[in-house]
Amino acid sequence: MNNILQLIAIVLMKELFRHCGDWRRLFFVVAVITTAGVVLQTFILPQPLSTFFLSSPVTVSSYKSLNSTIHLRETLPLARVEQFQPIPNAPVVLLNSSNELTQSVPILQEREKVSRKRSPAPRRRRKNIKTYVKNEPKFISPPPGRTVPTRLQRYVWSLPPDEALVYAKKEIERAPIIIDDPNLYGPLFRNVSVFKRSYELMELILKIYIYRDGARPIFHQPHLRGIYASEGWFMKLMEANRQFVTRDPERAHLFYLPYSARQLQMELYVPDSHNMKPLSIFLRDYVNMISAKYPFWNRTHGSDHFLVACHDWGPYTLNEHKELSRNTIKALCNADLSEGIFVAGKDVSLPETTIRTPKRPLRNLGGKRVSQRPILAFFAGNMHGRVRPTLLKYWGDKDEDMKIYGPLPDRVSRQMSYVQHMKSSKYCICPMGYEVNSPRIVEAIYYECVPVIIADNFVPPFNEVLDWSTFSVIVAEKDIPKLKDVLLAIPMRRYLTMQINVKMLQKHFLWNPRPIKYDLFHMVLHSIWFSRLNQIQIPHSS
Repeated sequence: MNNILQLIAIVLMKELFRHCGDWRRLFFVVAVITTAGVVLQTFILPQPLSTFFLSSPVTVSSYKSLNSTIHLRETLPLARVEQFQPIPNAPVVLLNSSNELTQSVPILQEREKVSRKRSPAPRRRRKNIKTYVKNEPKFISPPPGRTVPTRLQRYVWSLPPDEALVYAKKEIERAPIIIDDPNLYGPLFRNVSVFKRSYELMELILKIYIYRDGARPIFHQPHLRGIYASEGWFMKLMEANRQFVTRDPERAHLFYLPYSARQLQMELYVPDSHNMKPLSIFLRDYVNMISAKYPFWNRTHGSDHFLVACHDWGPYTLNEHKELSRNTIKALCNADLSEGIFVAGKDVSLPETTIRTPKRPLRNLGGKRVSQRPILAFFAGNMHGRVRPTLLKYWGDKDEDMKIYGPLPDRVSRQMSYVQHMKSSKYCICPMGYEVNSPRIVEAIYYECVPVIIADNFVPPFNEVLDWSTFSVIVAEKDIPKLKDVLLAIPMRRYLTMQINVKMLQKHFLWNPRPIKYDLFHMVLHSIWFSRLNQIQIPHSS
């Protein structure tokens, strides 16, 4: 190429010399042409001549994206970009789909910005430069991980909170029949179709406002260890949630009172005083402050507010405030119908879960197969309340098939631990203690042992949606003397079905560090949502 250019230059020089005659005249003409070229390049052309002759061409792709942009695919190496610096504000003109001229950001200026951010070596694939096409609508893509709202979602989200709840209740009443769902095991539920539709609408609609008022540790500081950990785990996961929590109380369908009954007891109760009134007065004053500061409590007298308390004293700390006790949705481990505080259909039975290691809440899950469960029934625990002494009286050291103890003796625990006993038993006895609730119910589910509940007036967790007769045995307190006969009367086929159901039920009782669909956090939340819907009255036209 260079030889050809040199030959062309020699020919041009000869022709100029032939026409000009004199070498002085030739030198003058060459100087004029050179000066004119420099002036032309400097003042007229938008880019240096080297850029026009040496840069690679820019090509326009025929692909047109959803947001009506044209992708420019350039092939100029990064080293070449750095070598030729562009003139500031120099326009690059492209043809759009309407054959109109539109001005975009200079391509080489964009290259310069990229070269400053990234080193030339190693070379990397350059991102396409995009310009929006004029006179065509822009499509705004959703944030990463989110889909574009459907027409139904936009409609529901536009409804005021009360109207959205009416819409949800009507939809649940005409829930489509579910034949087979890979995520839900039908035999566990009273009506799996109703539950699935209600759960879907909860995910679509529900928004919760959390009061920021209240000082730690009673408020906003979850207690995550021990038998009362359920209230703490729910608080922890609720306050970290982004799907259901809203900062706009006008959009809220429910209002959460974020206190811990366990922390309340630890901070305010005087040991051995047997006086819970200071705890009740503290909550009364808190609710009075909330109702005076915000209008939301007074609009419904607290019926769209809820609290979560697993400590045995949870129900008794509400007595000083009538609306708090009567109207608020209470998620309680102590779900005792005989006390007159827990109301079935309005309040929620909260599972009592023993968390020994908060960093590993799912430790020791699972159990042995049925053929490796030689023990018919097992219980070990402290002898408090009215039921456990009776249980020990009739079955303690009375039968080889019935392993019934007080605190597990050392001679026994050295051979087999408490957890191993539950994993090796067909039935795990879950008697009430001082109150009707017992953490052994959830422990039995964790270890795939069919729970035997002995607690009159107790409402089992999620009783509004779960059919407890399919995976547990409920024995009246008066039938404790006949306990072995009751268990032996259950056919093996039915026991095998119940034991399989316990395995399938397990995922609904797990505290996951990050909530998973249908897990314990979502089940508690659904029960609260379902209770709120029960308050809604749908006007029926005559």
